[in-house]
Amino acid sequence: MDLYTLGFFSFCGGLIDAAVGGGGLVLMPALLHALPDYGLTTVFGTNKFAVWAGTLSSIFRYAKGVKIVWKIMIPTALSAFFFSYLGAMSVSLIPKETMQVVVFILLVTMAIYTFIKKDLGREHQHVEVSSKEIAKGIIFGSLIGFYDGLFGPGSGSFLIFLFVRGFGFDFLNASASAKLINMGTFTAALLFFIPSGNVLWDVGLFVAGCNILGALVGVFLAIRYGSRFIRIGFLILLTFLIGRMGLNILL
Repeated sequence: MDLYTLGFFSFCGGLIDAAVGGGGLVLMPALLHALPDYGLTTVFGTNKFAVWAGTLSSIFRYAKGVKIVWKIMIPTALSAFFFSYLGAMSVSLIPKETMQVVVFILLVTMAIYTFIKKDLGREHQHVEVSSKEIAKGIIFGSLIGFYDGLFGPGSGSFLIFLFVRGFGFDFLNASASAKLINMGTFTAALLFFIPSGNVLWDVGLFVAGCNILGALVGVFLAIRYGSRFIRIGFLILLTFLIGRMGLNILL
């Protein structure tokens, strides 16, 4: 029964992650509850494998319905891959409490800005592929990659916001592009978790399959209902993140 419950949460996490990001906030607590006898590293590794599979399937599906600016996104993903390693190596250098406060402030700022700017992310602006835009993408990728390796929660939301604000993408294109960057950070993590034996394959394969199904549904909803749907989901997710982090800071 725990396995089927886990599959349900993985499906929901894949759906949310594919549409607006943040699906790990659904799956990770479920894995912690279902696998109490395993260490955090094994739980994290199993989670990363599941979301990696879901993210990969959503990229293929998005690529058919959304015009991704590959010449900018591939260098961005590579920088995210590299800097996520550096972030993981720096975990012991920066106090978690400090990171929580900084991220909380950033999330509140993003939520207020997105709510006030009603037209933000509604229309997709054409991006000229220039060295300046590629450099901007590499900076975005390195910042989010480092953060994802160091701390993690809300990295998908930060990516969507940066792509909407920095490149003029609509929310649909920003969400699709964010998945490509997530692939970089997830792959970097799995290069550690798999060789070290920290993926439960029997559980991981089942959960990954459910995550893929959820991701396909999430992409369908995102493409079907467009940027307005993603913007609303994005604001709901930010509100949830702010509430969760606020409680962690206070308690």
